[in-house]
Amino acid sequence: MDKQSPPTSFGVFKPVGHVLIQFANLRDLEAAAESIERLGVALADMAMYTPRQMIEQIDKEMQAASGVSAIGQEINLSKAHRAAAEKGRHFLVVAAPTDEQAQRIADAARPWRAERAQHYGRFIIEELIEPAQPQPQVAESPDRGLDAQSPSGTEEERMVRDEAAHARR
Repeated sequence: MDKQSPPTSFGVFKPVGHVLIQFANLRDLEAAAESIERLGVALADMAMYTPRQMIEQIDKEMQAASGVSAIGQEINLSKAHRAAAEKGRHFLVVAAPTDEQAQRIADAARPWRAERAQHYGRFIIEELIEPAQPQPQVAESPDRGLDAQSPSGTEEERMVRDEAAHARR
């Protein structure tokens, strides 16, 4: 995937056929990338984003996003990714054309404290890693945003909870 011209839908990041994985730090991202590479995925099929790179990309996209982009969850996902990047999260985007490959990639990243892994399909974006303490799912909308699976519904609370769960392991 070319980070200079990432795949979009109506101006918003949507890497169909890829898994976007979120990590609390660069060390875990790099270790996960090595594990994923051992699955046979070439480094050329991965893109690493620092928190700053993700924030810059999302800010640029939000300026270009069309009104139609609010129909799906891409805007809400971008907002959630930006909130995570503001908290110092790093991101790895890995090519995964099939559901089976996507799950293998998420499974390889999980031991390296991957907080989220989202497989982007043409019509569906699937969460591949359950939150540390799942909550009942609530309806998502452009106004309400993405369901963060936390009691308050915020990404910040989910990240704090996931960090605590990883520390206990």
